[in-house]
Amino acid sequence: MSIELDHLIVPARDRNASAALLARLLGVPWSPTGIGPFSPVYVSDGLTLDFDQWDDGALPKQHYCFRVSEAEFDALVGRLRAAGLPYRGTPHGPFDGRINTDHGGRIVYWSEPDGHVWEALTVSYARPPSTPGGAPR
Repeated sequence: MSIELDHLIVPARDRNASAALLARLLGVPWSPTGIGPFSPVYVSDGLTLDFDQWDDGALPKQHYCFRVSEAEFDALVGRLRAAGLPYRGTPHGPFDGRINTDHGGRIVYWSEPDGHVWEALTVSYARPPSTPGGAPR
């Protein structure tokens, strides 16, 4: 069996609002209740993001990246625009409404609703292409 990421916990000030917004932007289902105290967003058949309510203390800022198809990317950017959410072409810095094309694909970042850095890209820059046997070059 290969190792696959199954789920991640996403800290949120309002777990339902945060889960609903991300699900709407990604065009995927979510639920206000799940296993335990979480609001799950069903990103794919193999990955769930469980939004966890954080009522006190500093909220840790995380970075989450989704690799999507060209059509999914266009749809996501369209939903960001329709929602009036600012986006940018770099992980940090001003919301410039740009899309990054520096790595052979397209990349967009946004930081709503709890300050986490959300990223969508069409080509991964995080690892080199695989060889025919599946190992990174």
